[in-house]
Amino acid sequence: MRRLAIVNRGEAAMRALAAVAELNRAGTAARITTIAVHTDADAGAWFVREANEAVPLGPATYVDPTDGHRTSAYLDEERVVDLLRVARADAVWVGWGFVAESASFAQRCEDAGVVYVGPDAKTIHLLGDKVAAKRIAEQAEVPVLPWSGGPVDSAEEAAAAAQRIGGFPVLLKAAAGGGGRGIRIVRSPDELGPALASARSEAQLAFGDPSVFLEGFVPRARHVEVQIIADGHGTTWAVGVRDCSIQRRNQKVIEESASTLFDAAAEQWVKDAAVRLAQAVGYRNAGTVEFLVDGDGRVMFMEVNTRLQVEHPVTEATTGLDLVKMQLHVAGGGRLEGRTPRALGHAVEVRLNAEDPEQGFAPAPGRIVLWRPPAGPGIRVDSGVTEGDVIAPEFDSMIAKIIAWGRDREEALARLRRALAQCAVVVEGGTTNRSFLLSLLNRPEVQEGRFDNRWLDRLTADAEHVPQPDPVAVLAAAVEGYDGDQSAAQAAFHAVAERGRPEAPEQVGHVIQLRYRGAAYRLSVFLTGPGSYRIDTGSGLVDVGVERLGDYERKLSVQGRSYRITAVTEGPTFLIDVDGTTHRVARDDGGVVRAMAPAFVSSVLVAPGDEVAAGDPLVVAESMKMETTITAPFAGTVASVLIAAN
Repeated sequence: MRRLAIVNRGEAAMRALAAVAELNRAGTAARITTIAVHTDADAGAWFVREANEAVPLGPATYVDPTDGHRTSAYLDEERVVDLLRVARADAVWVGWGFVAESASFAQRCEDAGVVYVGPDAKTIHLLGDKVAAKRIAEQAEVPVLPWSGGPVDSAEEAAAAAQRIGGFPVLLKAAAGGGGRGIRIVRSPDELGPALASARSEAQLAFGDPSVFLEGFVPRARHVEVQIIADGHGTTWAVGVRDCSIQRRNQKVIEESASTLFDAAAEQWVKDAAVRLAQAVGYRNAGTVEFLVDGDGRVMFMEVNTRLQVEHPVTEATTGLDLVKMQLHVAGGGRLEGRTPRALGHAVEVRLNAEDPEQGFAPAPGRIVLWRPPAGPGIRVDSGVTEGDVIAPEFDSMIAKIIAWGRDREEALARLRRALAQCAVVVEGGTTNRSFLLSLLNRPEVQEGRFDNRWLDRLTADAEHVPQPDPVAVLAAAVEGYDGDQSAAQAAFHAVAERGRPEAPEQVGHVIQLRYRGAAYRLSVFLTGPGSYRIDTGSGLVDVGVERLGDYERKLSVQGRSYRITAVTEGPTFLIDVDGTTHRVARDDGGVVRAMAPAFVSSVLVAPGDEVAAGDPLVVAESMKMETTITAPFAGTVASVLIAAN
């Protein structure tokens, strides 16, 4: 391989570029030229700047002529392969997402004479179909979850299958694709019809295949997976076991290697099962075999991901392997030499995203105006953005993956908590889940390994992920509000003074009206010296000292204690991070309800004159492929609606 095209973006593309740069600098093989395939939205992105060459793909989305839906330009397979020919690419790396599990794309590459760095099209087609994969697992004597035995096309067929496998609740799952799409929990027979229609519709939109099957629902299972890598000469390695049980709506949030569930014998058993399944289909290149473990410790096959996983760095951290370089090695005909590498220590990974946990994890994209990644012993950061880059609403919201390695799990978790507390990130117009991740890592369930794949959903459903109220956040917001109002007052004074009629302000200080966690605050703020403020809360006076460490970072002193603050002003909203915990404090401007980020208005649920209670839905908005319901911040009457659907 001399000319490698990268059909991906962001962090995935940067991961491939890093691996190729190391191979080129090692000088042990022919030099590889990298070609970034990018959309217009990413024309100035980091991965495009880092690649040797770049090929523009055009707008970020296109209208699929087969169904009329707008979709990612990376999924326009015919155009992408045409560009590979134009770029004279002799190999292509796809990473994860987009076309990474597309058998048709792999086939197009094979037909065009382009080496596809991954399994061949036949294997992807076979294992990408979860129905076929379950049948292969059964033939390889790998235990599977009770299931319908094939696709279900009607509610009647699904109901009969549900009874055969033990009754409700059950899980409807798309036969194609992944990423948590096309999955529905069905708890009773009367939910089956609507859930089947919904799952089939989402599967068709996401993967172009409406097929779904029925699977037994394990209410409190652990999700574990085995990383495999296989060459074309009959050798398959199972190089690590990962635990990905901490998920929200089937999306992984925290991943670790290995699993606290398994002793050495159990870990070897699940590795052997993964190898048997891979060899049953002649698997080549990197892949992941996923399992569920029920409350009785039974391990059951779930599916195969015929690609590299987002969470592969925890396996690399514990084995010392570079899985991307290994992908390139075996794709070029190389052998896996020697014994399967052994894992050492423990690694944990979190996904730092531009999303707002307090607003139902709504996407919160924007420009990164501050990005100071953590460093230190055992810390790795995989990112596809730099300061000044934009987290685009057309793509996923990931900023970085932060991985910590330790000699044992306790040390790995401690290092990860330290790293998250150390890192600083500000998204202009958006926010991040850094505070949420820190709070999760501090919970005893995580520290003691007492969780399952529905634990986080239960936690967020009860709003236990929302941080406790902190009066320091209100004081910090009041100071930011004072500074903004004072700057405006000074500008107005100077503008009038330039015309020869300076006027002294009518009052000293500023009254700042705030709303925080449903409560209103009226605070009088006075500047008493450089970096010194006095705040009248209405029930007493509080002196606050402020040391500005940058555009967003502050050191606040209140009643003899200091706090590390990151303060971001977004219109009428203050995002105040107090010692690693983020709080949203708003200017109380008469009940105007605002979206937290640019979004498409899907539907308006209220009209002028409607009475609403706190938390009632007002508007459904869509951004970054996710729908978000904007709710009433407090009870009242809808006075006016200034937007409309579409």
